[in-house]
Amino acid sequence: MNDQILTLKEVAAYLKLAEKTAYKLAAAGKLPGFKVGGSWRFKREDIDRWIEEQKKKETE
Repeated sequence: MNDQILTLKEVAAYLKLAEKTAYKLAAAGKLPGFKVGGSWRFKREDIDRWIEEQKKKETE
């Protein structure tokens, strides 16, 4: 099963961001995530896809 779910703290560390920045991006809908009981969660595959999309935007 390759469907790893990350917490806000884990996704911030994965992206090397401050937790506050990751939270702001998620709350603004700029970072793909969902809430479970009021806490943000992220699928690693969605984050990896988001990273690739950001890289493509930079080259356009």
